Amino acid sequence: MVKVIKHPFNTGDYVVYPAHGVGKISDVAKHKVAGSELELVVVNFDKDRMTLRVPVSKIGDSGLRALANEDTMNGAIETLKGKAKVKRTMWSRRAQEYETKINSGDPVAIAEVVRDLHRNDNIAEQSYSERQIYEQALGRLASEYAALNGVENSKAVDDITAILIAR
Repeated sequence: MVKVIKHPFNTGDYVVYPAHGVGKISDVAKHKVAGSELELVVVNFDKDRMTLRVPVSKIGDSGLRALANEDTMNGAIETLKGKAKVKRTMWSRRAQEYETKINSGDPVAIAEVVRDLHRNDNIAEQSYSERQIYEQALGRLASEYAALNGVENSKAVDDITAILIAR
């Protein structure tokens, strides 16, 4: 008896893979790999020019998920409106915490990183590594916001930046 595994994804759906952000499912099909037949979800990340193949049986373990719902994204937007919380710990420790939040794939955690690292023009310049982490977090949050709201990525970045400036 062949075990049939159910999954919530269809070709054309946008999904989030925590380590890479938002991608689009290009195929859900059986493929022969090393003599075994596996059902794979094929996800394309156009921005990175990358293709990811996840066995359906490993979807739960991989962290692959559907886009956030509207309530979760609204929670992320509310987080952006809050006051930045910068800890007085060493930068290397904070950078590690920020990377962990970004790679969690949770929009609210990513919004915390964006909020905490955002600098208005009148504040001293960020270090290179601070700027890199900020850009990575902003990109991840903006791509999910854009896919959820059906807007271009640049519009999503502008919307998020406007929220940060307005606080």
